[in-house]
Amino acid sequence: MRYVDEFRDAQLGQALAAEILAAADPGRPLKLMEICGGHTHSIYKYSLGDLLPASVELVHGPGCPVCVIPMGRVDDGIALARTDGLIFTCFGDMLRVPGSEQTLLDAKAQGADVRMVYSPLDALAIARNNPDREVVFFAIGFETTAPSTALTLRRAKAEGMANFTCMCNHVTIVPPLRALLESPDLRLDGFVGPGHVCTIVGTRLFEFIPADYGRPIVISGFEPLDILQSILMLVRQRQDGRCEVENQYTRVVPRDGNPRALEVMAEVFELRPHFEWRGLGSIPHSALGLSEAYREFDAEQRFDVPGVSVADPKACQCGEVLKGVIKPWECRVFGTACTPEHAIGTCMVSPEGACAAYYNYGRLAAPKQAV
Repeated sequence: MRYVDEFRDAQLGQALAAEILAAADPGRPLKLMEICGGHTHSIYKYSLGDLLPASVELVHGPGCPVCVIPMGRVDDGIALARTDGLIFTCFGDMLRVPGSEQTLLDAKAQGADVRMVYSPLDALAIARNNPDREVVFFAIGFETTAPSTALTLRRAKAEGMANFTCMCNHVTIVPPLRALLESPDLRLDGFVGPGHVCTIVGTRLFEFIPADYGRPIVISGFEPLDILQSILMLVRQRQDGRCEVENQYTRVVPRDGNPRALEVMAEVFELRPHFEWRGLGSIPHSALGLSEAYREFDAEQRFDVPGVSVADPKACQCGEVLKGVIKPWECRVFGTACTPEHAIGTCMVSPEGACAAYYNYGRLAAPKQAV
């Protein structure tokens, strides 16, 4: 690859769409889930769904790290941010995620010292520059962002940063996929796999999907031609009677992932016994906490964190959207009471959320049927 424009070539896109049309069986509908919210946004930014035959349907999965954070964890973060003398740091997309009563941005407006950072290293620098104040980093993300948090904590330990802690909300991708595949109310025929996660964990981690559940998966890049080629590979797997893990994103993803990143994650983190997911409930061993060697940097150990489970608002259907049960426009409050400016649920707040993708790219209602 020399330029990203090569992966946005309209003529090649039309050619791939024609191949998908030729390979798809009109009499056998194919429901594919793109796991990552980055794929969802590319699909609607470039109107890729309009290039697909009616027999190929795309549904959206739980691969947005902000969207899966439950309301109770947001409330815990707000409670920490209100601690006297504490500096609370987080990524920008967490600032407007609604808790049960307000957001971190609201807490900041009321006097809490909440600061946006672009990297956990920025949070560590704030702690270094404010040695007389406690600094907490609110860590989120799948395996994609966990290594950066782990390396930051390793550096904090090496420097003896006694005023720096992390509230760890990193989650792992396999347990929610198992939960979806075992769900009785969702039928899936295949997956467009999360390319960014796979740069860390590799493709080997997903071999359980065809082995245990008989579903194919293609690890995909995020440009429009990447996604169309991945869909074509899934259609051809069905056409050929195959069911396996294929890697479309070979320019970035190796089979065994990034060994150095996995090594530092194993050093710094350990699996939590349970973790609550928005829409999916509590899933065993689905999130990361700090290991014993790094327990001194655990904000949940150092501070009084409420740890209360909070139910989502009854009007919000983010859980069903995250599970692929409904499309965003089917939610009762989508585009009316819930908009990016005044969000009720996380799927409308996050830049990777499915509701935000539909809203931003004008998918505000069911697609019109040709007569």
